[in-house]
Amino acid sequence: MPLQRFAPTLFLLLLGLVALPRSAAAKARRPPNIVILFADDLGYGDLGCYGHPSIRTPHLDRMAAEGMRFTDFYSAAPVCTPSRAALLTGRLPVRSGMTSDRRGVLFPDSTGGLPQDEITIAEALRNRGYATACIGKWHLGHRPQHLPTRHGFDHYLGVPYSNDMDAAPGLPVGASGRLDPEIEWWNVPLLRDEAVIERPADQHTLTERYTEESVRFIRRSRSKPFFLYLPYTMPHVPLFASKGYQGKSPRGLYGDVVEEMDGSVGQILAALRKEGLAQNTLVFFTSDNGPWLPQKAAGGSAGLLREGKGSTWEGGMRVPGIAWWPRRIQPGHIERSLASTLDLFNTALSLAEAPIPSDRPIDGVDLRPLLFRTGPGARQSFFYYRGTQLYAVRRGPYKAHFVTRSGYGRDAAVKHDPPLLFHLGHDPSEQYNVAALSPDVLAEITREAAQHQAGVVPAMSQLEAVEPPK
Repeated sequence: MPLQRFAPTLFLLLLGLVALPRSAAAKARRPPNIVILFADDLGYGDLGCYGHPSIRTPHLDRMAAEGMRFTDFYSAAPVCTPSRAALLTGRLPVRSGMTSDRRGVLFPDSTGGLPQDEITIAEALRNRGYATACIGKWHLGHRPQHLPTRHGFDHYLGVPYSNDMDAAPGLPVGASGRLDPEIEWWNVPLLRDEAVIERPADQHTLTERYTEESVRFIRRSRSKPFFLYLPYTMPHVPLFASKGYQGKSPRGLYGDVVEEMDGSVGQILAALRKEGLAQNTLVFFTSDNGPWLPQKAAGGSAGLLREGKGSTWEGGMRVPGIAWWPRRIQPGHIERSLASTLDLFNTALSLAEAPIPSDRPIDGVDLRPLLFRTGPGARQSFFYYRGTQLYAVRRGPYKAHFVTRSGYGRDAAVKHDPPLLFHLGHDPSEQYNVAALSPDVLAEITREAAQHQAGVVPAMSQLEAVEPPK
């Protein structure tokens, strides 16, 4: 039989053999999916894997066992709005104007929001072909020009600010911290993209609906890389849990809410496994700041750390940090290097092979050497801001406080000269001032603080612009 008769078949066979490796290689080159799960007011001591004795968090505990748990992970601010701005932009909020010394966060009467010229993780990843979704609490501006859909997110479902805002007439005194809150006491809207779809939002169902929406997004986006940002509304007060979790936790209502969030994490990880995406997805869980201690039983715990939300003591800004990526992150590793929510920006962009912006200061660093254990962490210092003011600096295990103030007390700020100095490895509760014992360390940190401040140009505050009284 002439060879010419076999030529077309032979050509197609060879073409298939060549194309197969290319297809596999292309699949291997697909950028990883990135999922950031962001709790609201969850304290350092509120999870089982961080030592809580009665809140049951089996899914987050498993996530830590299968991945990496950070012991020294920090939010970039001690309250909501600046913390969220820092995570999404990799920049200290003083640089973007997303902080203030008069108004700590954005309110329903605020007219400002995240500036359009800020580059978010979502914008950078969408430029790399990612599908993007924000599902949960935004709190970076509720006017149309400030919503997630104007900052790189294809899709949004959530509440635009904290769930204790937009109070209804006749709100009872202390309503937010009550353990029997009513939905009708607040007029918080639920938005889909840029339209209000429910008002007041049924807060009993928020965590449940966020989870369902997230799972749908994962399934819908499985054929391309995606970025899912899920900033939970809870456990910020007022506390609401769905029927399946009400009255189930030994910790009471606060425990119910955290345990429901834990269940949500479990469902999201299960969806990634079911869709065959787990081995190409980085999932990171953390919190926007420490626990709101004045809320008492409705607030969380910072464990052995001092103070809580609103303060620059450790309890206000050191938060849980858990990274999960099967077959890429070594299971069960406890990472004691310094890291921050600021670093998620650099890490996400680097994983997606997106360029880090070079036209502005970026305060984050790439966490990949820590996540994959290929080298030491790049972060040597951490700067603790309250509003626009630098209150403290950590360098290695030492932390110097230049100014201290409780999170929500009526005490005035206290300036320290010389600064207070604590060795956080020996004294994580910040009880024993060792400034007199380590003058060289204190001098080094003081020089670093001055050098840092010389390079910071505060932007005009977005938090101080408000609607005129009606």
